[in-house]
Amino acid sequence: MPQARRIDLSPSQPVKNSAHWLSVAMHESFDEISLLGLEDFDFLASNQSAQNNLQYSETELQRLHLRDIAPELDAQRMTRLLAQLHPDKHATVAIETVLLRKDGCLYPGNIRFLLCRHEEKPAVLMICKDQSALQASAAALGLIEARFRAIVSNTPGLVYQFRLMPDSTIAFPYLSDACHALLGISPEHLHADPGQFMALILPDDRASYLASMQASADGSRSWNWDGRLWIEEWKDIKWINLRAMPRVRPDGSIQWEGIMTNITQSKLEQTEIKRSRAQLAELSAHIERVKEEERTRIAREIHDDLGGNLTAIKMALALLKRRLPDDPGLTDKADYVDSLVDRTIESIHRISVDLRPSVLDFGIVAAIEWQAIEFEKQLGIPCHVFSSDNDIDLPPEQSSALFRIFQESLNNISKHAHASTVEVRLIRNQRGIRMEISDNGKGIAVRDRQKPASFGIRGMIERAKALGGSLSVSNLSTGGSKVAIRIPLPVSQERSTKDITQAKKKPAHE
Repeated sequence: MPQARRIDLSPSQPVKNSAHWLSVAMHESFDEISLLGLEDFDFLASNQSAQNNLQYSETELQRLHLRDIAPELDAQRMTRLLAQLHPDKHATVAIETVLLRKDGCLYPGNIRFLLCRHEEKPAVLMICKDQSALQASAAALGLIEARFRAIVSNTPGLVYQFRLMPDSTIAFPYLSDACHALLGISPEHLHADPGQFMALILPDDRASYLASMQASADGSRSWNWDGRLWIEEWKDIKWINLRAMPRVRPDGSIQWEGIMTNITQSKLEQTEIKRSRAQLAELSAHIERVKEEERTRIAREIHDDLGGNLTAIKMALALLKRRLPDDPGLTDKADYVDSLVDRTIESIHRISVDLRPSVLDFGIVAAIEWQAIEFEKQLGIPCHVFSSDNDIDLPPEQSSALFRIFQESLNNISKHAHASTVEVRLIRNQRGIRMEISDNGKGIAVRDRQKPASFGIRGMIERAKALGGSLSVSNLSTGGSKVAIRIPLPVSQERSTKDITQAKKKPAHE
């Protein structure tokens, strides 16, 4: 094979003709550029990119033909390809093929051929682009897209992109195939008319939808919204949850990527749970009310009937004792029966008080003060009561419930607190009545409050709720615990409290 003349690629060579420009272009190009003889398609010259990628030196390449590095391009095929070119029109022909490196590995290439002249002889200029990275990127992108579609297809909801333009127009750049199943609208229709989504939202929920969107856009925080849609196709209302994260695009628009899910069933279950809880609360309040009424009835019957009968028995026994003969044995028996009647009367009084203290008839303040004194007598623990009013007039059911909460609080303190003092505050203001029971004991742990068998605290909470109020249990920073109860005043009490407050504010001359 004749030795091809080496093209001088030195940048110091002065620019004199087109051959030099070809030399510079080949030297500077990142593409693989080679010059082939037109007859045998042998390598006459090649740039550094071709040498590096094919793993041959220029001298080694000059001993090879095109078919040695491109097995699919034999002489016949090259002849057919070049037949499409005209030497005077600078046209090119392109082909996708594989090339063989010196180490035996293949790589894909995009080759363009151009007819030219070299040393006054016809030649072929071959420009090759290595497609390995492009194909690898395409394969990786295809894999990512396949994974994305697999994830989206198995996601229980509509995956979407929502865009808010600077002029307030909206768009849905992406909608998954679950669009129709959730909204009753195909992705194509929602792409074409994004305003259809707002039309689906029930009028009562549109303000919250727009407000949550604006809050998310202003604060660049997650958009989380629950609302109802009217699905025309199924003539039905659906609850959906919308969750998305915003990002600002270069054109000033805001785009959210997120998911919409059907939460109708969970909303219905929540509604049913709330209804059931309300019914249970009503039933609990009714049971407590009936219990208090029954306790009051039993206490009165015991006090009136049994107490009265025992008093009559005691009077009759005293009469009999005076008429008994002078017999020490009979006198001892009579004294024993008399003491037994006294003890029974005391038991009846104690049982009646436990069922319903008669002191409640004198008001809640008097009842709490009495119970505090009894607590101190029985346990030896000082119990101080502070009240904003000497008397607070409450309906019987409120007075009984507040008193029972107080009793249960003292019972818990006696059992668990290991306290040495208790303080009770009863305050009435315009907002209602607040009672606080504080002790200096060991406090109460959160886990103890949340025990399934903590019926004492749970019962107090239910009693407070039945009155329309609330109850909280907390630990004090100085040690011990505090039970705080808040209940609203009856309407009449609210008015009188307001009248008193307004009267205090009036000038004296009025």
